[in-house]
Amino acid sequence: MRLKTLELNGFKSFAQKTVLEFDNPIVSIVGPNGSGKSNVVEAIRYVLGEQSIKSMRGKSGLDLIFKGSKSLPKGSKASVSIYFNNSDKVFKLSNNDGEDVNLNYDTISISREVFSDGLNKYILNGSEVRLKDIHNLLASVNIGSSGHHIISQGEADRILNANAQDRREMVEDALGLKIYQYKIKDSTRKLERTEANMKEVTLLRRENAPHLNFLKKQVEKFEKAKDMQIELSTLYREYLKRESIYIDKEKESLSLERKKITDELKNVVSKISHTEDDNSAKGNKKIEELKSVEQTMNSVRAAKGEMERKLGRIEGMIEAKQNRVKISSGRCPTCGKELGEVSQEQVESRQNNEKELEELKKSQAEIMIEMQRKGVEEKNLFQSIETLKQAINKEMEALRDLEKEKFKFKVREQELASALEMVAIKESNINNRTENFENEIKEGVALIGHEILSYKNHQIGGEVDAHVQEDQKRKIERLKIKLEDTGLGNGAEITKEFKEVSDRDGFLAKEMEDLTKSIEALQKLIADLKEKIDIEFKEGVKKINVEFQEFFSLMFGGGTGSLAIVLENKKKRSIPEELEGVIETTKEDEEIVFEKGIEINVSLPHKKVKELHALSGGERSLTSIALLFAMSQVNPPPFLVLDETDAALDEANSRKYGDMLEKLSKHSQLIVVTHNRETMSRAGVLYGVTVGSNGASKLLSVKFDEAAAIAK
Repeated sequence: MRLKTLELNGFKSFAQKTVLEFDNPIVSIVGPNGSGKSNVVEAIRYVLGEQSIKSMRGKSGLDLIFKGSKSLPKGSKASVSIYFNNSDKVFKLSNNDGEDVNLNYDTISISREVFSDGLNKYILNGSEVRLKDIHNLLASVNIGSSGHHIISQGEADRILNANAQDRREMVEDALGLKIYQYKIKDSTRKLERTEANMKEVTLLRRENAPHLNFLKKQVEKFEKAKDMQIELSTLYREYLKRESIYIDKEKESLSLERKKITDELKNVVSKISHTEDDNSAKGNKKIEELKSVEQTMNSVRAAKGEMERKLGRIEGMIEAKQNRVKISSGRCPTCGKELGEVSQEQVESRQNNEKELEELKKSQAEIMIEMQRKGVEEKNLFQSIETLKQAINKEMEALRDLEKEKFKFKVREQELASALEMVAIKESNINNRTENFENEIKEGVALIGHEILSYKNHQIGGEVDAHVQEDQKRKIERLKIKLEDTGLGNGAEITKEFKEVSDRDGFLAKEMEDLTKSIEALQKLIADLKEKIDIEFKEGVKKINVEFQEFFSLMFGGGTGSLAIVLENKKKRSIPEELEGVIETTKEDEEIVFEKGIEINVSLPHKKVKELHALSGGERSLTSIALLFAMSQVNPPPFLVLDETDAALDEANSRKYGDMLEKLSKHSQLIVVTHNRETMSRAGVLYGVTVGSNGASKLLSVKFDEAAAIAK
């Protein structure tokens, strides 16, 4: 990789497009003071991402744009482009995810533009990018942001004036460790973001936990309800099938019985009409009386049967209500109400259930008393019927044969009519039972769905036992009460919400797991990078010391110069930044942090001077040049810019300086701004910068003698 060209357009004094080519190892730029030659150096600083306008002798971005002259208007923007040969594909760049960006170009171009409103743009091979991307790209080829590869007049001894920590950063930059610092910085930012995300996810899970627990308990409750639904479905299937069989068989039986009685009654009525006689009036009175008593008997029996069924239902309701009293007494408070409010509800519910239970028991007792009375009444009526029949039989014996036959038919007519009335009562009862059966199906559909209708396809064996049916009915009623208490109506919505919240919590748990892994990976990466920096830093300082000693000895004709790694104490406040200045701090609020720094040790030949502050200006200049050159030798940048760093050198030292330039040029391209003839003599290409008649800087390619004249 090497520097190819530099292009300036509207930058400071270069009003028009100006191109510098760097085909030789050493390129020298010369020109009188005020010609704009240092603007070339500042253009390089600028395009490589320099943020300090002050270091480019300006107050704002507007100062970097050509201000105009008598013959040229002021510019609206300034741009600088730098081109590198990338045939060996050494430039590297990664995105925010750490993935490599494709830089498969033979030439890498970096451009920076500034507009009159202060807006800056960075362009990489035609695409706009961020300053961060420019820094990362340049760091991959050892062009760091500290500017160790650009040494301007008056800044040569900046490394000598810097504190130990700043020197360490300059050395790290020169050693190409800045790329690791960028990675640490990016990883630290990612770590902070990841930790923030971790806190946010943890907070979300903590906020969701109570609702999730509530939904979980509700779902568990509904799961139990489902078990009850299954049990109820099984009971219903058996009960409804047997009930439907009983109803159908009973209806068929009653239909046949009605037809049989009706047919016989027609026959009897017909025979009576043929045997009608006035003499029969005597026995008709008792027959009518028998008819009336038998009707009363049928009514009593029907009422008694209805009471028996009503008593059975009430007994089932009493058992169900007793279960409900137990449930309301032992019910747990309901995952949104105050304890006192819940306790009051329980007391009211228990009192209501107990009151209803007492009323049911009272009704049970009343029905039993009434049934006993009906039993006595039935017994008396039965005795009356038998007495009337005996009386009628005696009268029939006294009548003529025809009269006897007529009476016989009359009695049978009455028996058949009574039987027909009983059939009607039974039909009414079976119709009521059918209605109850249909209502039971409707309630079952509401509780367990249309699958209840599967009873139609259910196969059973044996006869229908009324007692078994009543027992099954009571069990069904108890289960219905329990299911109603679960509030199964919104079970599907609760289950759906639980799944959504549970899935969300699972997603957050997985995200926490991923974030934890990311945090661990980032912490390891940061630790590895710091270790790598530490190792390479120590090794780099050793290599710099070898070169520093050589250059120092060359510049001073002996003596020693070296760098030493030192640990410096730095007090750091342990209180949050937002509280600094608000609360009074004490020594306990501060912690001691040890930071590595760089110390420069020198010993001049034939002198006792060993402290940097005791060196003369010329000695400081030579020392800094020797150190900077040594740093550039260990991990050579693609190019070095030396802006009049030889200004303070005498003729002898200028030759030594020139020798060092030639040594440096074997590893890095050199761009040298100088007035020194010796330095000019080492350059392969000389550019002269002058001010044209239009008031703008212009560039000339000149020979050595011309350059010497221009430099004056």
